[in-house]
Amino acid sequence: MSARERLLTAALDLFAEFGVSGTSLQMIADRLGVTKAAVYHQFPTKEEIVLAVIGPALDALANIADAAQARRTPAARRDTALRGVVDLVVQHRRVAAVMRFDPMVQQIVTDHPAMVSMLRIRELITGPDPDTATSVAASMISGGLIVAGIDAALDDLDDDTLREQLLDAANRLLGGARRARPATAGGS
Repeated sequence: MSARERLLTAALDLFAEFGVSGTSLQMIADRLGVTKAAVYHQFPTKEEIVLAVIGPALDALANIADAAQARRTPAARRDTALRGVVDLVVQHRRVAAVMRFDPMVQQIVTDHPAMVSMLRIRELITGPDPDTATSVAASMISGGLIVAGIDAALDDLDDDTLREQLLDAANRLLGGARRARPATAGGS
């Protein structure tokens, strides 16, 4: 493992434990047993470390959105987007948690191009004009995927089992939202 990879692994461990705001460059240096100058040599700012840690997950969002958009039917687009997001969460369990719940990360990525991809993915999952039930289901899926990725009670699940269970739960939520649509449409 290269010095850069070790630094990013240490940073992710600390971000997961203390949050990005609660992790200093000195803490990263101490975890690695190096000087703070050695950390600065690799990354001049903590923001650059954060972006390097979450970058692969952010980059994957555009690929997911593009792959889903290329599908012919709305159902195929939704399925491809949902599978892509679930795969991303399963593959990057800890990164997903850091991205979703840390206010400093949210501030860093607010203007990141991946945010456009996230909006595209949400629309691919919900459709262009979702009703209230579908919007609520999509929100629950989004938050639930992140929480499932960090839930210690699910740590023993292998990736394939977790992926299968997450997809099943998400599809049940979205299916329930569709069945509820006629009842909610009249009350909206």
